[in-house]
Amino acid sequence: MRCLLLVDLQNDFLPGGALPVPEGEAVIPLINRLQPHFDLVVATQDWHPPNHGSFAANHPGRRVGDVIDLDGLPQVLWPVHCVQFTWGAEFAPSLDTERIAHVVRKGTDPRIDSYSGFFDNGRRRSTGLAEFLRQQGVNELYVAGLATDYCVRATALDAAHLGFDTRLVMDACRGVNLQPGDVERALDDMARAGVRLMQSRQILSDGTHVSDVGP
Repeated sequence: MRCLLLVDLQNDFLPGGALPVPEGEAVIPLINRLQPHFDLVVATQDWHPPNHGSFAANHPGRRVGDVIDLDGLPQVLWPVHCVQFTWGAEFAPSLDTERIAHVVRKGTDPRIDSYSGFFDNGRRRSTGLAEFLRQQGVNELYVAGLATDYCVRATALDAAHLGFDTRLVMDACRGVNLQPGDVERALDDMARAGVRLMQSRQILSDGTHVSDVGP
C-alpha cells in the first residue's frame, strides 16, 4: 500500500503565520492534486503547548535563532507557533483534508521538540505513527510538506530507519534555509539514508507506478 505523508501544512508555516516557510503556500495545490493517487493519506500537525521550550519568548534574554540546551538536547529557538487550539496550528484552509485518514500531533511535551512525525527529537517517545502505518499495510511512504530542512527531513530519515520504502516528493516541499545550504544538506542526508528523491510529475503521470529520480 502506498501512503502520502503530509508534514505540517499549517497556517503558522504559511504567509501571515508566525513562522512562514518561503513559498510554503506553493505546495498546497500540488499536494491536493497528488492525494487521489495514493491508497492512504496521513498528516502530521505541530501541536505545542504555550509554554513549549522551543519558543524564544519562553527564555528571557534569548532571541529567535539562538541554540540552547533543552533537557539535554541542542534546540534552535523559534517564534511562538502552532500553539494548541489556535488558528496558527490549524491546517491551511486551502488544503484538501477530506482524504486525510489519520493525524499525528507532535511537539506536545514542553520539554522536548518533535520535528519528526515518528519520534520526539531525542527518540524518547514514539508518536505511534509507525505502528499505525504498519497496521494499514503501508510499504511505500511518500513524504511532502514543510519544511524540507527540519520536520520533513527528520520524518523521512526516521521512516527510512524504520524500514519503510521512503520517497521524498521534492517539489511538494519547501525549506527554511535558516543557514545557507540547509536544504541541500538535508536532501543529501536523506539520500544517503536511502530516501529516494523524486518529482511529483512521476506520480501525476502514472497513478499505478512511480519511477524514481535523483536530486
